Amino acid sequence: MVKAHLRELERRRLAQSPSDMLHKLKLSLKSLTFAPEASEDVLPLDLGELLAYFVKQSVPLFDQLGIKRDVCDKLVESLCSKRKDHPAYSFLSATESSSLKNDNVGNELDLRIASALQSTGHHYEGGFWSDGHKSDISGKRHVAIVTTASLPWMTGTAVNPLFRAAYLAKSCKQDVTLVVPWLCKSDQELVYPNSMTFSSPEEQEKYMRNWLEERVGFKTDFKISFYPGKFQKERRSIIPAGDTSQFIPSKEADIAILEEPEHLNWYHHGKRWTDKFNHVIGVVHTNYLEYIKREKNGAIQAFFVKHINNLVARAYCHKILRLSGATQDLPKSTICNVHGVNPKFLEVGERIAAERESGQQSFSKGAYFLGKMVWAKGYRELIDLFAKHNSDLEGFKLDIYGNGEDSHEVQSAARKLNLNLNFHKGRDHADDSLHGYKVFINPSISDVLCTATAEALAMGKFVVCADHPSNDFFRSFPNCLTYKTSEDFVARVKEAMARDPQPLTPEQRYNLSWDAATQRFMEHSELDKVLNGDSNSECGGSVGTETGKSAGTMMRRSASAPNMSDVVDGGLAFVHYCFTGSELLRLSTGAVPGTRDYNKQHSLDLRLPPPQVQNPVYGW
Repeated sequence: MVKAHLRELERRRLAQSPSDMLHKLKLSLKSLTFAPEASEDVLPLDLGELLAYFVKQSVPLFDQLGIKRDVCDKLVESLCSKRKDHPAYSFLSATESSSLKNDNVGNELDLRIASALQSTGHHYEGGFWSDGHKSDISGKRHVAIVTTASLPWMTGTAVNPLFRAAYLAKSCKQDVTLVVPWLCKSDQELVYPNSMTFSSPEEQEKYMRNWLEERVGFKTDFKISFYPGKFQKERRSIIPAGDTSQFIPSKEADIAILEEPEHLNWYHHGKRWTDKFNHVIGVVHTNYLEYIKREKNGAIQAFFVKHINNLVARAYCHKILRLSGATQDLPKSTICNVHGVNPKFLEVGERIAAERESGQQSFSKGAYFLGKMVWAKGYRELIDLFAKHNSDLEGFKLDIYGNGEDSHEVQSAARKLNLNLNFHKGRDHADDSLHGYKVFINPSISDVLCTATAEALAMGKFVVCADHPSNDFFRSFPNCLTYKTSEDFVARVKEAMARDPQPLTPEQRYNLSWDAATQRFMEHSELDKVLNGDSNSECGGSVGTETGKSAGTMMRRSASAPNMSDVVDGGLAFVHYCFTGSELLRLSTGAVPGTRDYNKQHSLDLRLPPPQVQNPVYGW
């Protein structure tokens, strides 16, 4: 066949002039490509541009190696400087050029690469590590909220995700599933207050729904699912046992909200979240680095945890929300308070405001502090402040409510220094006995966003707190009094005790509510765009790209240019998967023994296949 075609070509060559034959050959070759007519004007990429693009897309890897982004940006600019004024950069239309005139070299390089690839007819199909099999999004969308704790443990990661699930499901625009850890009875006795235990997941689910509906005032319509977990005594936290992602059915694996993504993924050995789900959002609750620095060899531990947190955030999430600037600066992250206040506290505030309008005395007590009694929750700062200014605060007494592992040490230190601190057993912040206090004092600087501070403001009280990033959200409230020095602390306390707090305006009450928090969450996580089918907000390479570009430019870039950061993220996820597959390596980094897979008791409680069936000995 080849010989026959060659003979036919030779016959036509002899019958036609050379110029006619060459022109027809060019037309024939052009018909085999997908390049537009204008592609003849796009010059090929040179070595400097390819190296610059490689450096720019490898920033995630350089982050893990500790190389600053400024160094990478300067290197990219240096490699592109020789081509900056070259005609190759004139491929943009007049409209696009005007919209990008203020952008940096990196943005122009992205479009230069995309244009060169399009001129060859190349179309990028997907990530190097991704299997591409994800949930069908043609029907009603599904949202899975995965968290690290559950009621009756009254901790932030148990309470706030529960409210988030209720208010996301309230709109009925999407199906919502809350995925919480199930603890065996021996662990329940260690974690849950008053030795409360549950014999089945259904029993615990009933307790959670009753508690929630009593506070929100409406019937909740979302599903609650359980995954196996084990309690770690040393760090007072629950570690997932096995692959948490497998407890969300594949047909519902659409959108995932990971509450504390670092915690959930430190030892995650299973399906990569971004491979299974179309859109993955992480919500950072805890300032882990602050807590770790207070431990023995804390600086060294914090160094490694910081890089591990970077790795898991980059490898397993499309978007990260940080409640305040007090948390670690993670990749793909935005700062926004997406937590609201239990509606019961807003009702208390409205009642107190009505009593004050009618001339009644609303606040019959002075100041108090409420929090778990461990040193890291602000007790160290509180005792230091009172010890330094004991004479300045003469006659001022502070009531403290809390239980915890450091109760004996905290109370002994206060008695030894003869401080005016009255200690009481811990109680719910909504307890009627606490409504009469006028001032809430919170000196903690380890919190990310203190729920008790928000609750006190909702009840119309003064709040005296540190000038710290964790309190940035509260600064706009007139009843929030911040201090920078210990002398400022004394002045703010005396100011709060000398006058009455201002009633909250309707706008301020709304800003504290879960309705407002849910709206902020939808906007800053880009979940509203995802649910509305905005392609620029989907995970296929568009999330996290630069703003200010036209939709056509964004789509052209993602469709034509492979994203090296996706490849790096996939590689990091693979390395993490291999690392967490080794029990020796897991134990050496502080994991709970036997948490790579769930145990026999978990399989009985949750009616799962036995561990040997789920993970045969010959499997990796």
